[in-house]
Amino acid sequence: MLALAKDNACVVTTDMLMDGVDFQLDHNDARRIGRKSLAVNLSDLAAMAARPVGAVISLALPRSGGEELALQLYEGLILLADEFDIAIAGGDTNSWDGPLVISITAIGEVTPGKEWRRSGAKAGDEILVTGSFGGSILGKHFDFTPRVREALLLAERYEIHAAMDVSDGLSLDLSRLCEASGCGAVLNLSQIPIALAAYELELRDGQSAMDHALGDGEDFELILAVASVVAEKLVAAQPLDVPLTRIGRIVKESGLWQQSGVGPPQSLAPRGYEHQL
Repeated sequence: MLALAKDNACVVTTDMLMDGVDFQLDHNDARRIGRKSLAVNLSDLAAMAARPVGAVISLALPRSGGEELALQLYEGLILLADEFDIAIAGGDTNSWDGPLVISITAIGEVTPGKEWRRSGAKAGDEILVTGSFGGSILGKHFDFTPRVREALLLAERYEIHAAMDVSDGLSLDLSRLCEASGCGAVLNLSQIPIALAAYELELRDGQSAMDHALGDGEDFELILAVASVVAEKLVAAQPLDVPLTRIGRIVKESGLWQQSGVGPPQSLAPRGYEHQL
C-alpha cells in the first residue's frame, strides 16, 4: 500500500525499454540499463512537477543468465530509487526466448494547482530549458539525472504554464508541447545551449552540433513555457543547480519557427526520434 498526502493527487507514468531498441545488452553494463529504466520514468514525473513515491517493475528476462541479469539491473536502479526516496512496490518477472524487456510504472504525487501539463502554453510566453542539448548517445542517455528536484522547486516558487521533458529531441518535443497547447514557437538558435558532446559528435559524423542539439533524443532536460516577467526573474536568479536558458517564445501561429538573425522567422521542421508502431 502506498500512502499519499490527503490533499495531493496521484499521477502515473510508464515506460518500456527493450534490448536492441533502447539499449544494447551486449555492449552496455546491466547496472546502467537498470538505472536508466527507472530514470526515464522519473523524468516523466519531473515534467509533471510530481514527487516520486513508488514504482512497479516488470521484467521479461532471457532464459540464459536471467537471474544474474535481474540482480545487476536491480543493483543499478535501487541506487537511483534510494537517491529519490522511492519505494520499489512490486512487479513481476518472466523468462522467454526473446530479448530483455523492462517495463516500469512510476507513481508520483502533485499538489493541486502546482501540477504541470504540456497543454497550458500561451502566446507571449517565453521558452526556457534546463541544461544543454545534443550528443547524449556519448553517455548522457544512461547517466543523466532526472530533473525532479528542479521541477519541484520551480513548481513551488513560480507559475509555470506548460512543461515537457525532452526524450525524443528538443525540436520534436517542443512541437508536441505546442500542438497540445494549440500554438507555435519561435526558437532563437543562437541561444540554444549546445552540449560539448554535440560538438564531439559533430567531429565524428559531420552533422552540425546545432542539428544534434535540435534533434538528438534522450537529453531528458525540461522545456518550460512561462510568462515573460517570470522568465526574466528565472534567468536573472538562476535558482537551480543547472542553468536555465531562454531559447525562444510561444506564438499564436501553429508550427515551429527559427530565428537566426535579422529578418522574419523561417519554418523549422521538427526532428527527433519517432516511435514506430
